[in-house]
Amino acid sequence: MSRPEPALTLAAQAGEATKVGVRALLRGRGFRRLLFSRIPAQWGDGFFQAALGGAVLFNPERQANPLAVAAGLAVMLLPYSIIGPFAGALLDRWDRRRVLLVANLLRGVLILLTAAAVAGGVDGPLLYLGALAVIGVSRFVGAGLSAALPHVVEPRNLVEANVVAATAGAASAAIGGATAIGVRELVGAGNAGSGLTAALAVVGSVVAAAVAAGFARRALGPDGTEERSGVSAVAHGWADGARAVLRVPTVSAAFCAVGAHRLAFGMSTLLSLLLFRYAFEDMGPLKAGLAGVGQVVVAAGAGLGLAALLAPWLTHRLGRARTIRLGLVVGAVTQVTVACFTTLPTVLACAFMLSTAGQVVKLCADAAIQEETADETRGRVFALYDALFNTCYVLAVGAAALLSPPDGNSPWLLGAAAVVYVLGLVGHDLELRRRAIARS
Repeated sequence: MSRPEPALTLAAQAGEATKVGVRALLRGRGFRRLLFSRIPAQWGDGFFQAALGGAVLFNPERQANPLAVAAGLAVMLLPYSIIGPFAGALLDRWDRRRVLLVANLLRGVLILLTAAAVAGGVDGPLLYLGALAVIGVSRFVGAGLSAALPHVVEPRNLVEANVVAATAGAASAAIGGATAIGVRELVGAGNAGSGLTAALAVVGSVVAAAVAAGFARRALGPDGTEERSGVSAVAHGWADGARAVLRVPTVSAAFCAVGAHRLAFGMSTLLSLLLFRYAFEDMGPLKAGLAGVGQVVVAAGAGLGLAALLAPWLTHRLGRARTIRLGLVVGAVTQVTVACFTTLPTVLACAFMLSTAGQVVKLCADAAIQEETADETRGRVFALYDALFNTCYVLAVGAAALLSPPDGNSPWLLGAAAVVYVLGLVGHDLELRRRAIARS
């Protein structure tokens, strides 16, 4: 493993706690560069997805029903979720610095092609194929960034480093989404305006590639490769990732928690979009329609910021497992509340609370994977993790689209999301018990 920065190494040798502070982390040149590559990349992701979502759902030149929205998400996310673990095998064999550079540039080209299709009024499979390509490459970049993090910080500082990196990236995506909504209001909601808005997402890819180019070769790993051939490693991507997860109960427990959150969050996301599109009306400064969705994005971004503060504090006092459980409980209570009181203000508050709770859960899960899986399989585990992240979300969106009324006003579906959180809590506990049994 390439050595972390000296300031962090000395801290570790001195026996300091895992919490070292953001300033100390940013003094590490490698961590700082990796973070500054992540921020524009995820800003571009949020910008592109919001621009594309507005082009499909809120474009007056197009009409979208719940099943059309769900189909679009499935086409964009599920195919990569299937091939992701195989791509993860490549992250464990290829120079990750080169992956970040080339993949970001490729994503920029694909963004421009998809934006041209939007501007030209292209709909259906061709548009979804372009979106699939962009988002697929984005996920590959994201998995590479996560797998590279242990190469730029000490292991004992991974929790806090992951909090900073993941939260900054998620907040950047939220800001990118809000920015895209604002730009679209300025340039217009038709095909031409939507295409121009989507094209501006290329800025994030170009900046991220330029920053990643500053790393030395092999500075981000992988340290070594397995003896099996590259073709064989890719072909065994699913199995390798799954075995690596099952070997560590704390990691499989984290998978259960994140899967439950993404199922519940997917249901809430679709219902919220439909409510703002068809059911809600403006309430003073609180807006319906696309402007209201922008306010939801801002509320969710604020939740990400709060999670960045809460996650290190909670894990220090409660431990990672209890912090995950607390996040799942908060998610369940939030879903019950919004099911009982489905109004525009409560949906905004729900977005804030679910974003906070879900991000706390995800930060703990990310840290578990980074600390407790070997570098030679970490790329495959993160790719499998990303596949779970997307698949659970899309399955939930699809189920909600089939069961929801056209305007999205379905308290019982919101209540069902609370049950999913409880099931995640049970699964997380059972996996940790497996660890205790293995030790006894």
